[in-house]
Amino acid sequence: MLVDITLLITPKMVSDANGNEKKSLVGHLGTHFDVMNKVFPLQYTRRKGIVFDISNIKERDIEINDIDLSKVNEDMFVAFYSGFIEEVGYGNQTYFKEHPQLSNELIDALLDKKVSIIGVDFAGVRRGKEHTPKDQYCADRGVFIVENLCNLKELINKDNIIINTYPMNYAEMSGLPCRVVAEV
Repeated sequence: MLVDITLLITPKMVSDANGNEKKSLVGHLGTHFDVMNKVFPLQYTRRKGIVFDISNIKERDIEINDIDLSKVNEDMFVAFYSGFIEEVGYGNQTYFKEHPQLSNELIDALLDKKVSIIGVDFAGVRRGKEHTPKDQYCADRGVFIVENLCNLKELINKDNIIINTYPMNYAEMSGLPCRVVAEV
C-alpha cells in the first residue's frame, strides 16, 4: 500500500502561506525540507521509516521519553504525527507560530542515532528564532528536516515502512519542495 504524506497545495493555501510566511514561495511552500546549503544525497530518497504518535502532547516540547528511541536506527526517516496540520490547517499564523516542537535533547538524540531525515506534520522542529539555526545544526550533521507532512496517522504502529522522498532539483535555495510517499 502506498500512502502519500505530501501536503496537497491549493491556491488558497498558497495565498494564506504567502501572507503569513515570507519564504513560502521560494522553496518553503507545503511539504519541503530546509536544505541549508547542503546537497540532498540520492541515497536518502529511500529510507526505512517510523512514525511516532505525539498527538497527545500539548503545551510543551516533545521530549526523549515521549518516544521509544530504541526503535530508531541509523539512516532512518523518523516522523512525528501531532495532528497539528489537520487541527489548525496549513498556512495561517497559528500554524507557523504556535506549532509543536521537538526538544533540543530529542533532536540531539536523533542525531546521535545518525538518522537521515526527521519529518514533522507542522512547520518545523523548532519555532521562531530557533527554527533556522536548528535546521542548519541538523544539516551540518547530515540530517534533513522535512516539514508540513500529512496523513501520518495512517502510518502509526505500522511495521516495515519505507519512505521515499524526492526533492525538486533546485540549486541555491534554502528550501526544496518534495514529494514524500510511504510504502507499507
